Amino acid sequence: MGKNQESAKAIVKGVGGVNNIKMLTHCATRLRFTLGSTDKVDVPALEATKGVLAVVKQSDTALQVVIGGGVEQFYDEIMSLPEMANVKGGEVEDDADSELTNDQVKAQERAKTKGKNKWVDSFFEFLSDSFRPIIGVLLGASLIIAIINVLIACHVVSNETQSPTMLFCRAMYRGVFYFLPIMIAYNGAKKLKVDPWVGAAIMGAVMTPEFLALADPVKYASIFSTTDGQNAAQSALNCVTNSTLGTDSCTTQVFGITMQLNDYSGNVFVPLLMVAVLALIYKGLQRIIPNSVQLVFVPFLSMLVMIPITAFIIGPIGVWLGNGLGIGLAWMNTNAPFVFAILIPMLYPFLVPLGLHWPLNALMLMNIDTMGYDFIQGPMGTWNFACFGATLGVLIIAIREKDTQMKETAGGALAAGLLGGVSEPSLYGIHLRYKNVYKRMLVGCFAGGLSIAILGWLFPATLANGQVVRGVTTTAFAFTSLLTIPVFNQMWVYAISIAIAFVVSAVLVATLDYRTPEQKAEAHARIAREQSKASGAAPAAAPAATATAVKAAPKAAPAQDAAVATNEILAPIAGHAVTLEETGDAVFSSKALGEGLGIADPKDSKVVAPVAGVLKTVAKTGHAYGIKTDDGVEVLVHIGIDTVKMNGEGFTVAVTKGQRVNAGDLLATVDFDKVAAAGHPTVTVMTVTNTKKLAAVTPHTGIDVAAGDAVIDIAH
Repeated sequence: MGKNQESAKAIVKGVGGVNNIKMLTHCATRLRFTLGSTDKVDVPALEATKGVLAVVKQSDTALQVVIGGGVEQFYDEIMSLPEMANVKGGEVEDDADSELTNDQVKAQERAKTKGKNKWVDSFFEFLSDSFRPIIGVLLGASLIIAIINVLIACHVVSNETQSPTMLFCRAMYRGVFYFLPIMIAYNGAKKLKVDPWVGAAIMGAVMTPEFLALADPVKYASIFSTTDGQNAAQSALNCVTNSTLGTDSCTTQVFGITMQLNDYSGNVFVPLLMVAVLALIYKGLQRIIPNSVQLVFVPFLSMLVMIPITAFIIGPIGVWLGNGLGIGLAWMNTNAPFVFAILIPMLYPFLVPLGLHWPLNALMLMNIDTMGYDFIQGPMGTWNFACFGATLGVLIIAIREKDTQMKETAGGALAAGLLGGVSEPSLYGIHLRYKNVYKRMLVGCFAGGLSIAILGWLFPATLANGQVVRGVTTTAFAFTSLLTIPVFNQMWVYAISIAIAFVVSAVLVATLDYRTPEQKAEAHARIAREQSKASGAAPAAAPAATATAVKAAPKAAPAQDAAVATNEILAPIAGHAVTLEETGDAVFSSKALGEGLGIADPKDSKVVAPVAGVLKTVAKTGHAYGIKTDDGVEVLVHIGIDTVKMNGEGFTVAVTKGQRVNAGDLLATVDFDKVAAAGHPTVTVMTVTNTKKLAAVTPHTGIDVAAGDAVIDIAH
């Protein structure tokens, strides 16, 4: 058992228990909790816990527990508790963006749009969660389609559509798309906390042979027990042809009411609308039906009400909605193909991180269901390959710099993209962490979209039904990878366009880099540390690739034979010394992190060590440093307020954790203009975190100081 385990258990209990914890991270001095609600927090109990210096509520869901220099040990103890196994964490919030988990990066991006319109947030979460669980089978089906097309092209199997071999091959992938409405109804109902099997059963009812027989009595003649029954069904049928889509729309009479008949196989809008209405009815029934009989009567009544509503109202509305959107996009693709082909790949890089691409994916499926082909996936493929090309550029740089960590990340993401058509590993693993990637990748997206527009215009394609279309089309929903290239019509146009997008992005990233100067410097320092650990040698200085590259770490001072008493602490930077209350930070003002002062209005960009000792904490973001002197004085230097949110932008770190420094040695170079531009106070706070163990800590404030001036007196 760790020495802080009892405190760890007390902290978990004090924040409302493990069920109230959504995420836990830590910075240089504080545990940062994201909670279900801070109303459940027992602040007095937390403050009474051994090792806890202060508790600060930041919002309805955010809580900080101030620990001090030992925060990392407390964090490890809490995360090692068995009950914390499923709580998100494992990364230090002080780390640069590149150290966050993929889930945290994803949440970070989505959080940017959340909170302003909660119903919009809920709508897109509903869409995403209705599709996400079936991504695997959709991917599997698209790869089966690709393999079948390759076998046809190589004359291994015949393209005769009615041959037993081809019918069986179609069944291998068709089942996923045919029964897609039932899968979506199941997932959507589950998301809305309704019995998912009820949702699936309702969609299944309008996909049975009996329902389909209403629209095609001849094809389903075996459904009718007599010829008269078949003739009656056929005479009640009234069909008209949609000239735009080339599809038939039929109606019949059921209970004396006109019902529009549709083939709902492959439809995505109908199950999404249906489960939304189902949730209202299902939960309403739960409120009025006694618990003892809910198991029978809630599903029964839900189905009794919802199947007719779906057949008479929701089904036709969903089909009309899908057809309308499809017609609008088809019009744009026909009349403004250049705009359409460029717009799709330029939008997708911003839609995917927020989960807003699902409506377009739904439209692709609807286009295939109604028109027999889709025209969105071709331009979308150029975005995917621009994304993968950017990842290749990152991999090239990682190989060149012998960056093992990034080489593994980029290599895995590239393989997942090129072979599986999955962009998420590239997007969340690299691109959203290094925003310069987007600047290079968007050029590739534009080049790919422009290529598909020009080639599609110059070389229009004729579909099997004789319709002439410009651009790239496909008759299957496919994840855009190397393996699925054969599923696209005008395959050579598509291949050239995605190659252009891929190469342009790769070349731009490989030549112009994907990192800011600060990120590049930090990466070089990390690589140097990794190489020194591997070789057992002393860490080498990071390569001076840019003007802001990390400076060579100062030579370690020789260990002292006897601890020299620390009687004064020096100013780490020139400026105006102010009290902790004047720093504007609630935690520092409360002196939970010890007595100290702030130095406002910095006159220099260099921050130096205020005492001699060993660096116990070095935030990778460069904003915080903890030094312990040989006689046990613990000093925290915190540059700016809330600058952890800058993720290292504007900070160039010159030291490493565990390194010995002398007073006056450079800790970091800071671009304070960038700090101010980001909206953060530029005051540098310095505290003695173990003040309670000392006889007296006396700061000198209200004066202008130069770096190296004595600003705090220490009495042991």
